[in-house]
Amino acid sequence: MRKSLNFILFQLVFGISFAQQQLSLEEAKSYALEHNISIQRAALNNETARQKMIEVRGMGLPQVNLNASMTNYINIPVQVVDATVFNPSAPAGSLAEFRMGTDYTASGTLQVNQLIFNGSYIVGLQVASFYRQFEVTNTELSKEDVIFNVIQAYELAAVAKESMAFLDSLVLNTSDLVEKQKQFVEVELALQEDLDQLNYSLSVAKNAALNARIQYENALALLKYSIGYPLTEPLELSSSCAELMGQRAIPSGALTDNLSLLLLDQKKMLSSYNLKNRKYENLPYLNGFFQHTYNAFRNDFSFFSDGKWYPQTLWGLQLTVPVFSGLQRHAKVQQAEIQLMQDDQNRQYTEQALQFQEIQHRNNFQAALARLELEEENLKLAKSIYTNALIREEVGKTNNIVVTQKYNQLIQAQTQLVSAQLDLFSAKLKLDKLYNNILSDKL
Repeated sequence: MRKSLNFILFQLVFGISFAQQQLSLEEAKSYALEHNISIQRAALNNETARQKMIEVRGMGLPQVNLNASMTNYINIPVQVVDATVFNPSAPAGSLAEFRMGTDYTASGTLQVNQLIFNGSYIVGLQVASFYRQFEVTNTELSKEDVIFNVIQAYELAAVAKESMAFLDSLVLNTSDLVEKQKQFVEVELALQEDLDQLNYSLSVAKNAALNARIQYENALALLKYSIGYPLTEPLELSSSCAELMGQRAIPSGALTDNLSLLLLDQKKMLSSYNLKNRKYENLPYLNGFFQHTYNAFRNDFSFFSDGKWYPQTLWGLQLTVPVFSGLQRHAKVQQAEIQLMQDDQNRQYTEQALQFQEIQHRNNFQAALARLELEEENLKLAKSIYTNALIREEVGKTNNIVVTQKYNQLIQAQTQLVSAQLDLFSAKLKLDKLYNNILSDKL
């Protein structure tokens, strides 16, 4: 996955990045791909799959072992035979006993085993290679989930930051208005009731600004957690809501690119390999072996002297033909066939679910886009109406009750705009994930 130039520069100046406290959305995604623990775990699973493939391949290579042993007989074993073997005149049925062997024996063996034919091994090689592809897809799915959460957290933080800035400016404007109203009350040009109404509006604005700041801090904490950023380090966003909105065209793509669907296709392929393996278990399998041994016999521990060692060399073949297993192998084949059918049904069910989600998310996107455009216009109108009400109040053509009403209307318009922005972000992000567009830019 190619890193963007911005991220490379970000990594080069990482030592001062905390001082700058700014991340764009693209930098946040790149940072997450490097530091998120879920992605690191997925990478380890991918490496495990690679090592598993090496392990399976090694089963078909020669298996070479060296064995060495030394035995000290405290009591040399006693052998018993018919006494007539040594003495033909011995009484019938009598036994003769003797000890045969030496106090010490030693041996060294080179043993080589080679798999010549095994149907399961052939399938195992195919599965090991394919399973690595399966884990690569799993890794991509983990990356997609992480980046999905990063984008969601970043957009939430950006909207919260914009809302916080709006409410902070509103608090300042309302504070100025309260100060002016105090002067009017002092010279008896306004009623105390009007001042109280403005103070109430200021209190409401401060509370809303405080809530907006808390939401922003929570969203930043969520973003830090999503990308694997130190939670105690400061962080600021450099991408605004307007930049994140970008082109407002509905996302497009093909459901066949969906990673969850691709993963199910690969799982179905693994099940087909399992079925093939169960069938191959009914085939004969053949092994070859070679063994070369040196044995030594001593009455004392003198194996490193010039005593004689006796060689023994042999090789052979071992053929195993499965005949009858109490119908166990047949049952395993049937289970594998059932699993394959279940995987096929799961794939069909998931595809239908994705088709339904596509319709739902596209409708939600179009509705959210239309609502956003409407709420943007409503906010402009609410600002204009509130500004005009302030001007009219200053020249004495209206009262504070009307100003307060327009003020509440402005707050409501901002709240509705925030909701519309989040709805549009959510709908677009879900469509991008549906079409596997989240990682398509190859960061």
